[in-house]
Amino acid sequence: MPRFEAERSDNLRTRVGKYELGRVLGEGTFAKVKYARNVETGQSVAIKVIDKDTVFKHKLVHQIKTEISTMKLVKHPNVIQLYEVMASKSKIYFVLEYVAGGELFDKIARKGRLKEERARRYFQQLIHAVDFCHSRGIYHRDLKPENLLLDSRGNLKISDFGLSALAEQRGEDGLFHTTCGTPNYVAPEVIVHKGYDGARADVWSCGVILFVLMAGYLPFDDSNLMHLYRKIHRAELKYPPWFSLEACKLISRILNPNPRLRATIPEILKDSWFTINFATPNIKEDIDVGLNEATEVFNVSKELIAVGMDDKRPQGPAQWNAFDLISLSNKLSLSKVLGKIQGLRKQAHFTSRYPASEIITKMEETAKPLGFRVLRDNYKMRLQGSEAGRKGHLSVAAEVFEVAPSLFVVEVQKACGDTLEYQKFYQKFSKGLEDIVWKSESGADIPFHMHSIKFCISHV
Repeated sequence: MPRFEAERSDNLRTRVGKYELGRVLGEGTFAKVKYARNVETGQSVAIKVIDKDTVFKHKLVHQIKTEISTMKLVKHPNVIQLYEVMASKSKIYFVLEYVAGGELFDKIARKGRLKEERARRYFQQLIHAVDFCHSRGIYHRDLKPENLLLDSRGNLKISDFGLSALAEQRGEDGLFHTTCGTPNYVAPEVIVHKGYDGARADVWSCGVILFVLMAGYLPFDDSNLMHLYRKIHRAELKYPPWFSLEACKLISRILNPNPRLRATIPEILKDSWFTINFATPNIKEDIDVGLNEATEVFNVSKELIAVGMDDKRPQGPAQWNAFDLISLSNKLSLSKVLGKIQGLRKQAHFTSRYPASEIITKMEETAKPLGFRVLRDNYKMRLQGSEAGRKGHLSVAAEVFEVAPSLFVVEVQKACGDTLEYQKFYQKFSKGLEDIVWKSESGADIPFHMHSIKFCISHV
């Protein structure tokens, strides 16, 4: 397994091996994902940083090993690629393909639903990728729109194999027995604790995803978990009037609560609705990579990778430059970043010409009446929801960055909790911040292009 000494680049950025780390792209319960750039080739990547102490504390060693093994085995154009794994005494680093188009979930949240042709295209890519995973003895077990990303060309990419399983992990009966997944997308047989076929369970999740893409809402939903499970077991579907008859027939075959009668992927691939304009993607045959690094990441005894530069961080906000801004260029419609808060995302940005101390104070004053406890660390902030939601307590991370002496970018993102609950919070939160958002004198959005930050500096 590759091991790299970390160094600090001339612009005081942390480097992990040949990768220069940038801004945080996302933050979960057990890991952070950062944008990074290969300094040798200029290639953009995403690096998932996992704390080993957290892994041991929550007994996730087996899960991490499985995730590494799984992603090393899958080389498919519609699956996020794992380039390499690095490790130090305290951290594990997954170097992943950087996907600039964001989550499919965000697309649905913005548009409500997709046209049938577009939904079919995503579903075709999903089914072909899942079929490839199954052919390699890999079962995802947490397929949902939040784990489906889009590249700059609009192609689907499956991500987050943290709950995946390998064929050899099945019990003596040939079934899996670990209950996992997201309730609204989980197959009924997974809930009853009697064992389930990984392939058929994944197919069920794909069927729910197809329904969501076309309807804009879930086929089975209830705030009460037991009521939700009853609805899933009954699988009584009500189709919107805009669904075609052929699509309804296919979804009904997929969302059959009896796994033995459920449509299989070979059957789906032959379905007349599915095959419309279906193009089989080209898959490059790859030599299997040795999977011993899945174990090696826990055997590193010497600290080989530095942990950033907190010891020399100035008291003011962290600075953004073109490197950080470029990392946003494909993901957001950046003509709207300045002067308008971006909503309906798990990550949002806005700019302000108010002093950084006033921005952070204003966010604190806005969050508290919404029922959030505020934890501050200089110009970073964590907002903790007081009431437990569908996925525990909602937690939101925010940070103020300096672009120029009198221009700041504020990043707000969901750290954990339910995405829909985050969206409702952010709509209220953003209204309370409107008076500090930078707008032009006319009140219109200020145009902005990521290939140049001269505009920002010249207008300060």
